[in-house]
Amino acid sequence: MELQTLADQIREGNIRAIGKGITLIESKKPEHSQKASQLLDILLPYTGNSFRIGITGVPGVGKSTFIESFGGSLTEKGHRVAVLAVDPSSQITGGSILGDKTRMEELSRNPDAFIRPSPAGDTLGGVARRTRETMLLCEAAGYDIVIVETVGVGQSETTVASMVDFFMLLQLATAGDELQGIKKGVMELADAIIVNKADIDKQKTELARQQYQNALHILRPKSRNWIVPVLTVSALRNEGVSAVWDMLDSFRTVMQQTGELEENRRGQSVDWMWALLMEDLKTMFLNHKEVKGIFPQIQEAVTSGITTPSAASRRLLNLFKR
Repeated sequence: MELQTLADQIREGNIRAIGKGITLIESKKPEHSQKASQLLDILLPYTGNSFRIGITGVPGVGKSTFIESFGGSLTEKGHRVAVLAVDPSSQITGGSILGDKTRMEELSRNPDAFIRPSPAGDTLGGVARRTRETMLLCEAAGYDIVIVETVGVGQSETTVASMVDFFMLLQLATAGDELQGIKKGVMELADAIIVNKADIDKQKTELARQQYQNALHILRPKSRNWIVPVLTVSALRNEGVSAVWDMLDSFRTVMQQTGELEENRRGQSVDWMWALLMEDLKTMFLNHKEVKGIFPQIQEAVTSGITTPSAASRRLLNLFKR
């Protein structure tokens, strides 16, 4: 299909065309990569008009249930929602569960919602390799809310925080000593903490909320214009979900009025450029004819202790410079 035709169909919200575009973006074939880049160039003028939300939390915290409930409430308010759900990939087979459409069955049938599961692969932070580009494509297709759900199994969440406007951390209400199960680094990235499954034990939920709120007071504020709130919800019973959107709407208003939203996006674009540059350089380096032939031997020499990593690195770089 001609790229211009595909771009036009994506802008019309054609689901099949959106799927084709994302498949093109996620492909690792060099010829597809070039086409994906050209497609994004065509779509770029129609991007940037969504509210980008990152959601993370440990397995079992109820991310999928929350997103289904939250996404449904947003479509009822007239929004169009895209969910980029990143599934854990097997480190042995490279396989992925890709079960998000099953776990978000109701939302997946909603005509104003689009769910795209993608394997996380080997990308740090539990975010698929091309999530940023996919996000732009969804914006061009008219989705004004883009939600990125991360794996949440211990990898650095910095990657997702660096591509969204708002980073939300979901926590459990009945985890006992709640603060033991949370990493300081993740809390510092969060724009809000949402304590889910509040219906299980209201007393413990309120105690957890207070503990998180107290913990936030000793951390350095992420934004000069926003105090990180702690809210409680029961996604299963759809309780407190509308208050989450009210909070997000307030955040967006404050950030737009102060100019911090635009400032953050400009910084993210530069970070994105560097990430792509480093990825392309690595690919170029490993495919260099001089490096490719001898790389396995040098790696084996490092593994066996015959040569040092620094000496191996210098030798490979010298070959690359030829």
